Amino acid sequence: MATQRRRSIDVDGLGHGGIPIPEASRVGPLLVSGGIGPMDPATGSVSDDQATQVATAFDNVIRVMTAAGGTTDDIVKVTVLARDRTIRGAVDARWVEMFPDPDSRPARHMLVTDLAGSTLIQLEIIAYLGGQE
Repeated sequence: MATQRRRSIDVDGLGHGGIPIPEASRVGPLLVSGGIGPMDPATGSVSDDQATQVATAFDNVIRVMTAAGGTTDDIVKVTVLARDRTIRGAVDARWVEMFPDPDSRPARHMLVTDLAGSTLIQLEIIAYLGGQE
């Protein structure tokens, strides 16, 4: 029987509204996520507050990394999808909290786009988990 190369990464309380899409997918040490949003996994709700959405989205990145067997130190790129650029200050503040060492931060890119419902931010990550399985 062949070994499964790709592994879906799911997190309790997070999801894509019943659509069969995992939060991330891992092949060997490479982890690539889909959109990681600001949904509170305990309540299933999205706050109307911009800072809360940013904090929750970044907390959800930590949840995905933990489920994949890694940490935020393994992240090499973050793409920020935002409804508008006014969110940049809140993103920068949380960014420095999550990645305090200016000599060891992932690459980052922000794109302004339409997002569903009241969502103001989604994050996508690429991580290298150093061959851990």
